[in-house]
Amino acid sequence: MSGEDGVVVPEAPAPALGEPMDIMTALQLVLRKSRAHGGLAKGLHEAAKIIEKHAAQLCVLAEDCDQADYVKLVKALCADHNVSLITVPNAKTLGEWIGLCKIDSEGKARKVVGCGCVVVHDFGEETEGLHIVQEYVKSH
Repeated sequence: MSGEDGVVVPEAPAPALGEPMDIMTALQLVLRKSRAHGGLAKGLHEAAKIIEKHAAQLCVLAEDCDQADYVKLVKALCADHNVSLITVPNAKTLGEWIGLCKIDSEGKARKVVGCGCVVVHDFGEETEGLHIVQEYVKSH
């Protein structure tokens, strides 16, 4: 038997020292930390509950969501409750970032499930990525 039983989750590629981190890499790191601390609400139902409780700190919405009512509802809830909204281009990418996938032995994501909406209610640790996301939200 080998000594490795657990699945190794690869870390996101960190930029070199002195190189600025882009918003999508920073968002990916923030979502990973939030997931580790149990601070994510995935999907419309969970997201709406957290936003209605005024516990939401950030909402991430996939741009390629094909249901207009879904997008309108999420945007309206965020506007009504003053929750910051960031859009990402692809639901499959968002699903991979929040862990809705299997990781194979090579560290590649397999069987990725798309996710249209994620709400962060606990950021977890203070990281450089969190500061970049907060600055991006303030400027937009």
